[in-house]
Amino acid sequence: MRPRWIALLSASTAVLLGVLTWVAIGAGVGAGNALAGAGRESIEASPEFTTTDVFTVTSDATLTPTPDGRSSRVWSELLRVTTPEFAASMITGYETRDDPDSDMLAYVASADDPTKWVFAANLAYADDRDLLMTTLIHEYAHMLSLGADDTDPSAVECATEWAGAGCLLPGSDLQRFADRFWAGYADAPARDNVDADVAWEFYQAHEDDFVSDYAATNVSEDFAETFTAYVVEPDADATDSVITRKFAFFDAVPEYADARDRIRAEYDLVWRNVP
Repeated sequence: MRPRWIALLSASTAVLLGVLTWVAIGAGVGAGNALAGAGRESIEASPEFTTTDVFTVTSDATLTPTPDGRSSRVWSELLRVTTPEFAASMITGYETRDDPDSDMLAYVASADDPTKWVFAANLAYADDRDLLMTTLIHEYAHMLSLGADDTDPSAVECATEWAGAGCLLPGSDLQRFADRFWAGYADAPARDNVDADVAWEFYQAHEDDFVSDYAATNVSEDFAETFTAYVVEPDADATDSVITRKFAFFDAVPEYADARDRIRAEYDLVWRNVP
């Protein structure tokens, strides 16, 4: 029997969760494929959409110039997920485009200050509230796990995981996640994999270990996808599985456990605490 969180995520997140980390490395799968392998097909997608509107994040998490319409609504939802304090301190720019022909939902990329982020969103998908919420949680997980204290940007050859630009530090949460949940695979994709076909093959071989086929892309996507499921799905029962052990990993890190509880309360998802 497939875990319930996979079915729920498939219903609410049927389009790409796009991510560009640190040096804007593209990651993508086609529309309809992002979770649980639903409607799997091979699509050659551009790694990012071209943004048309650019905003600067101020010290109180407001934007200059002032956005309107869906641009404003998406930013407001991002603040609900990340908190205004986080956004003001960690995000310097917000970029948008309304592009229904792109299957890129959103991404984060390194700002001019490599310790900060730029967040970009495709407004074409902004009207699907569940999709928007899960996308923003996914991107928030990337920002939390790829911070300045987690990486060595000057490193070229990595004994740890590749972080997009540089290497993860040994004690970082993402590296510990990699050591615990990816080290045992002889057939794991390359550390910097962004190929959806490679991810799909790996997912098919280890389907019960991942909340989605997109999670099988690389360690960073697994971390972000699993954290999203950890937030929006019911708490795992006592069944021992790789996914429940991944949830327990987040439970043991106050930053992630607290973020889950805060987001659940913000979106009135407290009912999900009941299996």
